[in-house]
Amino acid sequence: MFAFRLAREATGMITPAYSTGAGSRKYLASDSAFADAFTAAKAGVRAMDYRCVEETDQTRQALLEIYCAITLGCPYNDFNTH
Repeated sequence: MFAFRLAREATGMITPAYSTGAGSRKYLASDSAFADAFTAAKAGVRAMDYRCVEETDQTRQALLEIYCAITLGCPYNDFNTH
């Protein structure tokens, strides 16, 4: 999902389609420029360093995610409903 979003950004195909046809996942998979961007994005995600923090309380977990997104300026944690 994250690599797909990065590929959308790289190709300028940002607006999701909630139906079949242009802009759908199936349509983008058939686009060679998007496929190349998606392959590069997956490789980039694989090369990333990850760190995990365990928080078992659901309320604290939600607050921690919001705090980290704001404090670290995470552009991909936008909390939009998609």
